[in-house]
Amino acid sequence: MSTQAVRRYRYYDLLLVAFVTVLLCSNLIGAGKAAVITLPVLGEVTYGAGILFFPISYLFGDILTEVYGYAHDRRAVWAGFAALAFAAMMSLVVVSLTPAGGDYMNNYQQGLETVFGNTWRIVIASITAFWAGSLANGYVMAKMKIWSNGKHLWMRMIGSTAVGEALDSSLFYMMAFYAIWPTEQVISVAIAQYFLKTGWEVVMTPVTYRVVNWLKRQEEEDYMDIGTNFTPFRVRV
Repeated sequence: MSTQAVRRYRYYDLLLVAFVTVLLCSNLIGAGKAAVITLPVLGEVTYGAGILFFPISYLFGDILTEVYGYAHDRRAVWAGFAALAFAAMMSLVVVSLTPAGGDYMNNYQQGLETVFGNTWRIVIASITAFWAGSLANGYVMAKMKIWSNGKHLWMRMIGSTAVGEALDSSLFYMMAFYAIWPTEQVISVAIAQYFLKTGWEVVMTPVTYRVVNWLKRQEEEDYMDIGTNFTPFRVRV
């Protein structure tokens, strides 16, 4: 258990809300669209549009852990987990309701089924991968901060994201598509998604630096997770 007293912060609640909003939007709005991009070495890559925005949740994870500590990031991850679980349950209920008659409502129902009618295998894979990857990101970030004595923020951000995104991508694609897609395709898509997401973190590093430094000044906090209970199965700070 941390020896530092729990305190209230000016911006933590706002960051938590922003984190959950990004998470929900990237999973509900962008996840269903497959887009194509041509990259050096990799060539033409098919990716889910949600990955343009989902990595922002990892930026929030880095910021929360760096400024407020692992326990506050863990709390945010559980809030995101609960939000995704509720969205999945609500989607199931709304899609299952018998629509009223008429062409408009029939077309509307078809659209709902297309966008929100994901199989439970995909839903469970998505929520599990997010939970595991985000907590791994926060854990590595916190431990690297202790090992580096608070130095080399860029290394901690990229290193923690590399671990978290690897766990996220591998878990999601194996849980969602193993034995449905060819195994080689599952692996190749997971690898492509991993590099795209991690590359996003590298590109955004200067922005994250500025946000972290600003928050540390405003909150008068630069938390060091010495003595922190790192169990993932806890919501209380």
